[in-house]
Amino acid sequence: MTVAGVLLAAGEGSRLGRPKALVELGGTSLVARGVEMLAQAGCAPVHVVTGAADVELPGVTLVANPDWRTGMASSLLAGLASLPADVDAVVLALVDQPLIGPDAVRRLIAAYRDGALAVVATYDGRQRNPVLLRRDLWAAAADAAHDDVGARAYLRAHPDVVTEVECGDIADPADIDTAADLAALERRLSAR
Repeated sequence: MTVAGVLLAAGEGSRLGRPKALVELGGTSLVARGVEMLAQAGCAPVHVVTGAADVELPGVTLVANPDWRTGMASSLLAGLASLPADVDAVVLALVDQPLIGPDAVRRLIAAYRDGALAVVATYDGRQRNPVLLRRDLWAAAADAAHDDVGARAYLRAHPDVVTEVECGDIADPADIDTAADLAALERRLSAR
């Protein structure tokens, strides 16, 4: 049961004023943090979908999304299409959620290994990211994706295939959309 990781990191970070992939938090870029999270959780291979920024990371497959301006759906499609045929499932993660660590991803993978088709991390019962999709769901998830809505459209339309896994005790889905968000996360990390 091969589980790959796809990190969606193509956006320009328009509200932040720079591509999120290149933003540093605690001396490490968000894209490097995301790759490390997926790899440490056991995802292999790990692919990074890029667009607005040139990213260089050793040991990682970079997937260029020339349509990144159209939104997350194009990155989802590019990431899924890039995976080898022997991958059975994929964990989809977003580059701008640096407080989600490998333990949360491991919980998703464990639920999949226990028979779940689609697994969504929840925080206090609220569905967020990352998500895991078994291969036989990829085409339907890709078909449902549009504009800036990725796998969420499919998952909301098919709650019968979704297994929720609570991760609020080990991870935080706070994302970085603005300079204020980044400053708040920097303060939280320095207080640890």
